Amino acid sequence: MSFSRIIDSYAWIEYFRASPEGQRAKEHVEGQGSATPTIVVAEMSRKLLREVDAGNETVNERSRRLEFIRASSQIIDLTFDIAAKAGEIDVEMKRTVKGWGLADSIVLATARSAGAKVVTGDDHFRGVQDVIFIKSHYGAAKGVGPFTEEDEMKARD
Repeated sequence: MSFSRIIDSYAWIEYFRASPEGQRAKEHVEGQGSATPTIVVAEMSRKLLREVDAGNETVNERSRRLEFIRASSQIIDLTFDIAAKAGEIDVEMKRTVKGWGLADSIVLATARSAGAKVVTGDDHFRGVQDVIFIKSHYGAAKGVGPFTEEDEMKARD
């Protein structure tokens, strides 16, 4: 595996929204060495389908965005070793981070397996080692594009 940055769902959502956080994610998304775990592809697929159902995206736009993810970053499959490490991370993080999810653990385990950093603005990752945090302390921009912070939280459901 040859990558230095893992792009989390939060970063992809903000990138597609072209928000200020998306502008900070842009250099990581479009630069060399970016990767996206398959769990993030699944989260983005679900999020974009919800946007289609809500009338905010078309089926064609959804397909183009998913293809862009595939074309612009290395897709990393969930391996046995990453899954086992994610289980350990999940137990550890749930002790201290309210709302920490297994998907968060898989993303972090994927990054740590390659000595990479996670690019995100997800508050669950605030202060976590191995993270490039793109969200300002004021939070994500509201009302930019079809995605909102509430949508991002729903994407994690």
